[in-house]
Amino acid sequence: MVEQKQHYNEDFKKRTVKYIQEQTKSLTEIANEMDIPAGTIRKWLNKYREFENEPLVNSDRVRELERLLKEKEQENADLKDELAIVKKAVHIFSRPRN
Repeated sequence: MVEQKQHYNEDFKKRTVKYIQEQTKSLTEIANEMDIPAGTIRKWLNKYREFENEPLVNSDRVRELERLLKEKEQENADLKDELAIVKKAVHIFSRPRN
């Protein structure tokens, strides 16, 4: 018996890719859930993927973003300290001399 090849329209493919990108499940789990071969879904992902819909499920990426956030927070704290020093200096040097 020959299996008939299933055809999907563009809108269905795009909605499926968006759904996949919003999930934390693996591609294989979603492929089994939707009864669509994982290879087919991978092709759709390569064609229709929109990165702004990507979830942050990659732990390496999360660690990298946390590291960058800590660096920026430290930089922000340093700039606040420098600004406080400049404000004090301006205050001191702007006083009238007697």
